[in-house]
Amino acid sequence: MRRTIVFSIASAALLLAVSISGVAQQIDKSALHRYFGVVPHPDPDAAKMLEQSAQGTGLTVWSYSATSSRNGSTYKGTMVGADPNTSNVTTTITTQIVPIIFTIGGTTFDPTVPDSTCEGGKVPLTLFKQSPIIKKTAFTFNGVNVGKGQYIDAFQRGSFWTPIQANGGKYHTTLKAVTLPAITVDPGTHGQIVYTGGCEALGGVDQSWWDSYVRGTLLPSLASQGVGPTTFPMFMMYNVVMYSGNPNNCCILGYHGATGNPVQTYSPFEFDSTGAFDNGDGFTDAYIAAHEVGEWLADPTGRNPTPFWGHVGQVGGCQSNLEVGDPLTGTPAITKTIKGFTYHLQELAFFSWFYGAPSMGAGGLYSNNGTFVSDAGPVCH
Repeated sequence: MRRTIVFSIASAALLLAVSISGVAQQIDKSALHRYFGVVPHPDPDAAKMLEQSAQGTGLTVWSYSATSSRNGSTYKGTMVGADPNTSNVTTTITTQIVPIIFTIGGTTFDPTVPDSTCEGGKVPLTLFKQSPIIKKTAFTFNGVNVGKGQYIDAFQRGSFWTPIQANGGKYHTTLKAVTLPAITVDPGTHGQIVYTGGCEALGGVDQSWWDSYVRGTLLPSLASQGVGPTTFPMFMMYNVVMYSGNPNNCCILGYHGATGNPVQTYSPFEFDSTGAFDNGDGFTDAYIAAHEVGEWLADPTGRNPTPFWGHVGQVGGCQSNLEVGDPLTGTPAITKTIKGFTYHLQELAFFSWFYGAPSMGAGGLYSNNGTFVSDAGPVCH
């Protein structure tokens, strides 16, 4: 069955000129659109997920029930980790980092070797492993010191700051990173060089083909290396993005997906050094991973419902899921310098922004870098 990504945008009618040979024409980088997606689980069973979580056969998750002050309705969903409203524990989830070496149009995109053109001889995979997605560092959100942790752990603490503090303040959700051997992929006719105007060439692969390959080939093949429903594999793509159907519909920079029973979650993401997507907002390096890992933690199946919201971030219309990155896509990055490298992290929306005031987030605000000072407001139409 053909699988297609469910975009968190109103339209995928994007314009990008590509030559017949597969090498992009020289166009202004403003023609490169910046979108994230989600491939939701077709039919998640929340009760079974909780049972499998308790038995250790599935991803560690907790459930919530929230009555929205935006419309008075009650919404139920599941998130990764323990319940921050009642817990004061650290949950550790193993994440396998899987470097993907693409060969597209005669060009090799390899995150495991030094890049002297764009990264000053640094190894992209090493840079990612040293990033705040994986390494712990101190974070202050909205004037509140939320402690030391990985970025997504710190974000979740900030999102549920009031109950976490009431419970003693030691709540964490931490990723234990394991790096697996690189996998070489030649997408053949499913790949193109989509742009050459950046620091380096930008490769592209068809998202539908790629997701089918991930689910049908990569995930099963990695089971012997520990990948399974209790873990979160991340497929690192270096300067390679995705398009929908053909390169005219570009660019999907990352997505998170869920499949099977027990539910297997996963996320392909681009680690970008080309600068092709940076419009002065720091849309580079770990920005994309921050978006996707944050959304995986808050909405692991892609099915957590919310009141309709929209006309913000990458969302031109209305949507009704708990995708914490989408409403702030393109917001100036949060920066952190580790070992001399400055990382860029996307700002994310707090739980209270979706379901309504009052905020239980850090500083009484509704996102972790002060952009949202009130909730999503009247239900989107």
